[in-house]
Amino acid sequence: MSNLNEIGPSPLQQCAVVDLTELARVGFRGTQSGEYLQSRGFSLPDKPNQSVAQADGSHVARLSQTEYLILGSLRDRGERVADEEARWELDHLANYLLPREDSHAWLQLSGVHTAQVMSKLCGVDLRSAAFAQGAVAQTSAARISVIVINIGSPSQPIFYILCDRASLEYFKGALMDAMAEFDGQALQIDALY
Repeated sequence: MSNLNEIGPSPLQQCAVVDLTELARVGFRGTQSGEYLQSRGFSLPDKPNQSVAQADGSHVARLSQTEYLILGSLRDRGERVADEEARWELDHLANYLLPREDSHAWLQLSGVHTAQVMSKLCGVDLRSAAFAQGAVAQTSAARISVIVINIGSPSQPIFYILCDRASLEYFKGALMDAMAEFDGQALQIDALY
């Protein structure tokens, strides 16, 4: 019988990427978008380029003074966020709905080597000392525009990365190349449950 300590860290703790593109995500923009989202029960970041985890496991990222990105929860497979998108279509309030499922792919990069992997692709310092939990970077990685959201902690690094959906396979390939040095793996979404 082998000792559990000999097994080593899981791929999620070491270096892994998971495609979350199947989960719901949506954006809202407009002078009333913050008030609207608060009325729908969302907690909002105080300033742009910050994110807040919600009680249900979803995340709200504030991209500018009046633009928000909502990422669905693994717990309900994005159902609440999908419902919010559908509800807005019925309400037609004075803010703009920004559908993101067709425009943005969504990846999760996790593990102790997360910042090192991203340093090969991106010029922004994403180490925990400079890019704390809840921070959002709208930048370029592997020569494409990305949104990077730090949802992890120094002991459990996790980044959500959103990129142009048409560039998903290219960007996943760039990530896999950058992860190779750290024995990174691509995992299925079921690995997160």
